[in-house]
Order: sequence, then structure tokens, then C-alpha cells
Amino acid sequence: MRTLDSSTSLRIAIQKSGRLTDKTISLLEGIGLKFDDYKRSLLVKCRNFDVELLLIRDDDIPEYVQDGVCDLGFVGANTVAEDQANVTILRGLDYGVCRLALAAPKNGSIKTTEDFTGKKIATSYPVLTRNYFETKGIKNVSIVTLSGSVEIAPRLQIADAISDLVSTGGTLKANGLVELDKIFDSETQLVQTNKPLSEGKQALIDKMLQRIEGHKTAAESRYIMMNAPETAVPKIKDMLPSMKSPTVMPLADNGMVAVHTVIPIDTFWEVMEKLKAAGATDIVMLPIESMIV
Repeated sequence: MRTLDSSTSLRIAIQKSGRLTDKTISLLEGIGLKFDDYKRSLLVKCRNFDVELLLIRDDDIPEYVQDGVCDLGFVGANTVAEDQANVTILRGLDYGVCRLALAAPKNGSIKTTEDFTGKKIATSYPVLTRNYFETKGIKNVSIVTLSGSVEIAPRLQIADAISDLVSTGGTLKANGLVELDKIFDSETQLVQTNKPLSEGKQALIDKMLQRIEGHKTAAESRYIMMNAPETAVPKIKDMLPSMKSPTVMPLADNGMVAVHTVIPIDTFWEVMEKLKAAGATDIVMLPIESMIV
């Protein structure tokens, strides 16, 4: 176990349990950090990096980072915005994607945003919800703040409609609700305290950001290998949406070469068909563990 130096080691806040926890741990492990069983402790030290994790409620993460108790935090953008936290957003992380949306009973009287005038809205996000109605110029809206089970509020006659996080919409449908408008798009963010940090801590943060960028690029890319006639190489190079020029190596068969490159995964199948038409054969696609560009 490494001994942490408080002047250089990072304390990172993550959600103790919930929809972001496992994916955040997976990301940290994907960039090379190794931890003991994080489910058994609130404070977990990294075995090979000057980092310790503080596992807390997601609602508390912005405040802990804002106050400098933690240097970094992995938290939903919705929570940061709702708390109006004084933190620096380093980057979005493309998981925990959802939206804060307005929804009302499917067979009720509320059909458009204008119909919310004079209505009660149940939500766990009063700040974002109130800002939405103020921006729309809709007045006389009462906000009922609930800490959970918001979707059941109309059935209990606590409110006329709700403002709640939505991912697939299945929970809304199960409770007889229909989505009417989007208030806020959210994803997991990596946030940093605005308190002064030592050079050592900042260096670790820069290193982590580089690794995260490489991990993300690798997840969105694939390494492809193919054989092709040497005469087809110029045409193949023009087809490849690669980051750099592909590697071309001669094969034992006269006039044949092997072409290796990296391409975005979302273009692979379309590009593969064009490569075959250009004469490429034995096309192999491989996942990439990580990448530094």
C-alpha cells in the first residue's frame, strides 16, 4: 500500500452507491488505478497512484469539492447545476446520461408548457425547475420539493405534474405520465475544486485527464488490419478516416501489403464495405485497451 502525501495526493469524491458508482470505478480502473474492495469502506486508497476515494452521497459531492474537502469529484451535471456549486467542470464523461424533464398525467389537462400556469410541480430539483419556468415566462407555478418517488406525486394528488430525471422514459410510462418538455441535459462530469492546489496535485490531475482522454478515444476506436494489393494503397488511404497515416508493410506474396490503422468504431462497417470493393481482404477489427494521442 502506498503512503499518501497530503501535499500531492488527490482525494476524489464519488457516489457511494447508485447508477454512477460502478461506471466511475470502471473508468478509474480503465486508466490504470487499482483499489481494494470499495464497497467495504467510505475512504479507499489507491494501491498504485497517489489517490484516495471518498464514497459519499451524490448530493454531497459538489459541496465537498467546492469546500476543498475533495480535490476532484465524479458527479452528475444535474447535481452540480442544481447546487449552483462553485467548482470547475473539467470534462463530461459520456455516461450517466439522462435529462431533467417535465411530465404530466397522460389523460390530464396539461398538454403544453403554457398549461403549467397555476399548477403544482413536484420535483427533487427546485432550482432548475424554477429557472425553467422563469425563462419561459410562465408564472404562478408552485414547486413542491420531494426527496424521492417524485413520479407518484400526481397519483397521490400532491402535485399536478412532475419534473424528474428521465433516461429511457419507462418509469414515466409505468406511472401514467407523458414527457412534455426537457429542462436540462445531464451526464457524469469530472469537477475540480477552485481552492488552491499544490503543483504536485495539479500534475496528478493533468496525468489523470490525459489517461481519461486516451481511455475515451480507445473506447470509441478500433484497430483494423487488412491485406491488399500494393496498387490499391492510395485508394485505401483516401477511404480511411484514421487519425494518422496508416502503417503499410510488405507481405510474402509479391505485390501484396498489410495495412494497419485506427478508425472510429461508428464508421467501421461503412468503411469496411468500401475497403472490400477496393481490393482489401482478411479485414480484422480489434478493440483497443487505451490510447495516448
